[in-house]
Amino acid sequence: MKRTAQARRVTKRAGSPDGAGDTRSRLIAVAAQLFWERGYTATGIAEIVHQANLFVGSLYHFFPTKQDLLAAVLERYRDGIEEALLRPAWEGVSDPIARIFALLGRYRAALVATGCFYGCPIGSLANELREPDPKIRELLAVNFDRWVAAVEHCLEEAKSQLPRGIDRHGLAQLVLSIMEGGVMQARTHRSPDAFDASVSCLRDYFERLQSRKPRPTSRTS
Repeated sequence: MKRTAQARRVTKRAGSPDGAGDTRSRLIAVAAQLFWERGYTATGIAEIVHQANLFVGSLYHFFPTKQDLLAAVLERYRDGIEEALLRPAWEGVSDPIARIFALLGRYRAALVATGCFYGCPIGSLANELREPDPKIRELLAVNFDRWVAAVEHCLEEAKSQLPRGIDRHGLAQLVLSIMEGGVMQARTHRSPDAFDASVSCLRDYFERLQSRKPRPTSRTS
């Protein structure tokens, strides 16, 4: 149970809504936590309203179906990525490539703090919901797209450090794949070793790219 309590604290810092305020926000926050801890399928409506200290009618007033509640959870993640995840990870980090590794470092810190129980909430839901409703699939995709766009923006800022013509969008997608795959393996093995190895290879790749950046041509009089 101690590990679960640690995971709850880390999930809130890493992007889950914290659930203070009105009834609708409380329901979304509790659902986000339970979907992350137990999975969407294993989480029942009764448990959500119990944890939120509400009556079931309160939930159905805002969310006619459990899927509507899931959509609201995904919308909250989508809208909160900068404030809850990116800004804390990038505070005090000016170099754009360093910001990418600071973001990955935030996931590593969450893994270590929870005994490698922590997992990306969006990645976990995407793996669980093999054939989601089109609206849910779109919201999952938008969450991934916003993460990729944030990394791609870093790469755009770092273009003077990278070879000309590099596919920055593809490279940002690679960073996401490394993060998700590293987190998945770390959770499976209950060790950050695979995550660390993946990030180390990515760092080596970036160093090789930076070594290939075009050198300024000297002008002859």
